[in-house]
Amino acid sequence: MLALLAEYTVFHNPALAPEGNAMLSVLKESFIRSGYDVITPESGDFEAELRRLAPLADVGLVIAPDHLLGKYSKILEDNCHSIGCGSLNCAICSNKPHAGAILTAQGIAVPKEKNEGVRVIKEKQGAGALNMRIADEEPGPGEFGQEFIEGEHMSVSLVISRYVGNACSFYSGRPPLVLSLNRQYLRIGDGMVAFEGGEVGVDHPRRDEIIATAIKAATVLGCQGYAGVDVIVGDDIYVVDVNPRPTSSIIGLSAVMDEEIAEILVRASKGDIPESVHLMGTARYDKDGMVTVL
Repeated sequence: MLALLAEYTVFHNPALAPEGNAMLSVLKESFIRSGYDVITPESGDFEAELRRLAPLADVGLVIAPDHLLGKYSKILEDNCHSIGCGSLNCAICSNKPHAGAILTAQGIAVPKEKNEGVRVIKEKQGAGALNMRIADEEPGPGEFGQEFIEGEHMSVSLVISRYVGNACSFYSGRPPLVLSLNRQYLRIGDGMVAFEGGEVGVDHPRRDEIIATAIKAATVLGCQGYAGVDVIVGDDIYVVDVNPRPTSSIIGLSAVMDEEIAEILVRASKGDIPESVHLMGTARYDKDGMVTVL
């Protein structure tokens, strides 16, 4: 069996490359342990590499920045068995204001868009908190403003069974698998917001509420496969981002999870999602992929 694992930033985004390479390494090692041979794109034209390699693979997974993920996912869908989120749903999630409007319409709390005063300014299709800042200024091209929410920065790592795309073949109706509740570490300096890593396998007094909100948000937007939902726990549970792809949390999870993420993702893509996973404690990871088991 041959698995294509494609991570865009490794060759094409130096700012995010260390994190991307760490995610790719974790996935590659898991697929190898699960009995797969693994191929990955070489440097150069990423799209051309996907078109060259995807027809060779039995399963494929692509990780890329929001604005590119839908396009690249479609290439895998057309040429092999994609085990990631559907390309249409990737595109929906990538537009943060549009995704936020959909979530709001379904009764899910999101930070309100704000057009004046001090606010969080972020890219409409950004990743990794790049260029995110807290300021009283006009957003630049491709940016928008949101209200600043006081609270704890958390995330939920999920794997969701296939129910769109090849639904007739693989739909099983099984609920999403919760891998982990995570804490995120953000640093704010001179108004700039930087993501510095996180801790997986944590507990929280509002755990059930956080997880229920994350599951609702991810399913409303049609995510399947690995998905990470970022929230702020304040007076409500505010969803700030839904990532329809493996996120950096997978770096920490790999150090404490008994099960192989490769096997889970392949099973989920065919509707055969397990009921639970087993974590052997907690782990802290940084944005460069360094992991400390706690």
